Amino acid sequence: MSVRDKRSEDDGWLTLFLAWMVALIASLGALFIGEVMGQTPCILCWYQRAFMFPLALILAVSAFRMDRGVWPYALPLSGAGLLIATYHVLLYYGFIPEAVVPCGKGPSCTDAKMTIFEVIPLPVLSLLAFAAISFLLLIDRREHAR
Repeated sequence: MSVRDKRSEDDGWLTLFLAWMVALIASLGALFIGEVMGQTPCILCWYQRAFMFPLALILAVSAFRMDRGVWPYALPLSGAGLLIATYHVLLYYGFIPEAVVPCGKGPSCTDAKMTIFEVIPLPVLSLLAFAAISFLLLIDRREHAR
């Protein structure tokens, strides 16, 4: 194995590891906010969790097995979560009219309590996490194709 191949393999592991860390931190953060802080998630938050939690498991296995062929499984999950998070952010900031709001029961998707440290909206954090994971998976895919 040449030095370049070894470096490429190490870089591939790093991108998978970073994607896993983002998914793990996002998943643990969602659990902390819901279970420890007692903040009930809205319906859109539940949908985003449904895509983030499996990503944490899939990316952990792929990172530690150095399985660079994970992107066909992980990228659709991340992309779907990214779409829901984008919709949630647009809804949170009022770009989508109230008539289209899916949160009829339970906590509001646009509640002012949907922030961390009363500054950063949770939907924005979710959007950033899904975007980072998607970006890292696309980098890994490009490197794997070489």
